[in-house]
Amino acid sequence: MQRNVPPFATRVATGLLMAAALGLASLAHAQTPAQTPAQPAQAAAPLSPTLSQAAPPVDPSFSAYSLAQTCKQKNDNVAQGQCVGAIRGIIHGYQYGVLFLGQRSALPANETQRVSLCLRNTQVSSIVDDFIADAAQVSDDSLKHTPAEVAVLGSVHLHHSCN
Repeated sequence: MQRNVPPFATRVATGLLMAAALGLASLAHAQTPAQTPAQPAQAAAPLSPTLSQAAPPVDPSFSAYSLAQTCKQKNDNVAQGQCVGAIRGIIHGYQYGVLFLGQRSALPANETQRVSLCLRNTQVSSIVDDFIADAAQVSDDSLKHTPAEVAVLGSVHLHHSCN
């Protein structure tokens, strides 16, 4: 029997994977040695082949713009469910990525805390409100070219970092 997976659920699952990859990339970047003034930028080795290439095109149906538009629909229960589900999925995927990497590699002191999110007793509705407010400060064109995962995690790190 073939399962009929709604496109939004597929995008959320993809978002989870991207969020985890973003967390891993953030930690990998944090582990690279700092360049000294005598060390030219070209001498630094790329983190990985995929990180040194141009970013893939943004899925317009799951861009920061489309997620912000969905989250703005406060009177639509379906839209609010999709918004909350997407944001929770992005955050959980990122946190699991940080946890996974923290358990499987030797990180410098406090490095896991630097990229972690401090969300104890934080309501998802406040995260949604922060995201909508942050997205309102960015042009629609920029939001359309930004992955939803990047915008959500940027907003959450802005308001709830553990530093």
